[in-house]
Order: sequence, then C-alpha cells, then structure tokens
Amino acid sequence: MNVDNPSEPVDKPPPGGPKAPSAVEKRGVPGPSISDVWRVPIAVWQARRALDRDELGRARALVAPLLDRFGSVTFVRRIAGEVLYAGGDPLSAAILFERVRKKLPRDRSSAIGLVASYAALNRAGDARRSAENIGDDVDVRLALAWAELAATGGDAARGAAIVESLASDASLSSSPARVAMHSALAAIVAARRSDPDQTRAMLETADSQARHLRGADRAFLGYLGGVALREAGLRDDALAAFALAMTASPDSIGAALARRERANLVLAGPRPLQ
Repeated sequence: MNVDNPSEPVDKPPPGGPKAPSAVEKRGVPGPSISDVWRVPIAVWQARRALDRDELGRARALVAPLLDRFGSVTFVRRIAGEVLYAGGDPLSAAILFERVRKKLPRDRSSAIGLVASYAALNRAGDARRSAENIGDDVDVRLALAWAELAATGGDAARGAAIVESLASDASLSSSPARVAMHSALAAIVAARRSDPDQTRAMLETADSQARHLRGADRAFLGYLGGVALREAGLRDDALAAFALAMTASPDSIGAALARRERANLVLAGPRPLQ
C-alpha cells in the first residue's frame, strides 16, 4: 500500500502513481477462504482501533494486505481510504472513497472522507460535489466549510455561512473535536473579516478543546490555526503554528498539510510594508 511521504506535497501521487483501480483490484488472486470471513473483519476493526489510538503505522500495516487481496470489497476500500487519508495520502484516499460512493451513494463515512480528501487536495469544486445528497451531516458540513475557506476554488462567503449555521447545531457540542474544528474555521472567517479579537478568541477555544484530543487531531487543528493566523497577516505566528502542527503527529494528514502551507509561506516571503 503506497502512502505519500509526508515530506512530499499531499496533492502529488506516491511513487509509481496513485492507488489506481488496477492496483486496487488485482486479477487472478484466490477467492476468500472460510478463515477470511473472520480474519478480514477483525483486521478492519483492528485498523480502525489503531487509527483511534493514533497508531498510523500499525493501521497501514493492517490494511496493506487487505487492500492487496480484497481491494474490490467495499468495506475494505472504505477503511483503506480512511487510513490513507489519515496518513497523508488524500489522492489515493479519494480514489477509494469515490469507488465506495458508487456502491453506497449515501454512505456517511466515505462522504466525509471524500470531502475532506478533496479539501486537502485544494479541489473545492470536487469537495462541493461530493457533499451533495448528504450535505446535512455535521461532519460533512465541517469538511465542506474547510474546503470553501481554504481550498483553491473555494467560496469564502459560502464557507462562512456554513460555519455560522453550524454554531447553532446541537450535535456540534457533543464532540470536542467538532467544537475545536468549528472554532478554528470560525477563526479563519474572523481573520478574513479583519477581526483580530475574534480570531484570537476562536483560536483559544480551539486550543482548549485540542488538549483533550489525539496527536493527529492536534496536528490538523494546528494546520487550521496556522491558516487563520496567515489570513490575519501574522506571518511569523503562522509559521510557528505550522511547525508545531508538524511535530504533533509527523506522519498525519495535518502535519502534511502544515508542511505544505509552511513551505508556501516561506517561499512567498514576508509581505512588503505598507
């Protein structure tokens, strides 16, 4: 199973190309045995548990043989997509999630993964398309707001409207991760409105929630916080936030995104004094 090197751009295919259908669905492999009926679901459960524990390497090791042998099985594609995305390879993840959606158009987890993968790939239009038919889900809406606010081709006004509508969603408060992501997105909105006090307040809320989360979540929130600080014109603070995100969970999607944005910010150089 190919996973992008976190030091490489997240929107580039891994060596040898992305996990294309021909690589996922291998021809001529033996059919499942009786033992596979038990072994495969157990391995999927173990991989999801590894993700929950922030054990990205173990999750990849568990999923790789499943994808090699059972890459045409929908629930194997779904967990493989989740693992690939979490490990910083949204391009391969998007391919797998697209195939799951063809079989299960209203599958919630693959919809979230697909919208998030396209947001990470800077493809807001594809993220918007992927949110159709299931766009009322709180996590899909959070991922779509991220795409609209941060991805190439995003509609900042639409993203801000989603963030504002989510503020009154009762399901938001049930999850510290949701509250933290919503607060970080709200900070981006405030930064673009040139409201430094609200930007800082939202970042502080996100940070207070992030303390209770796993490293991969903290890395992703650090990336979003860096985007907010960059939009507020606080270049040095943004660089520091991206660097911190890269250390929180180095092999995660959040670290990969922070690495990309930090490199872009360094390349752009300081803004000239007005």
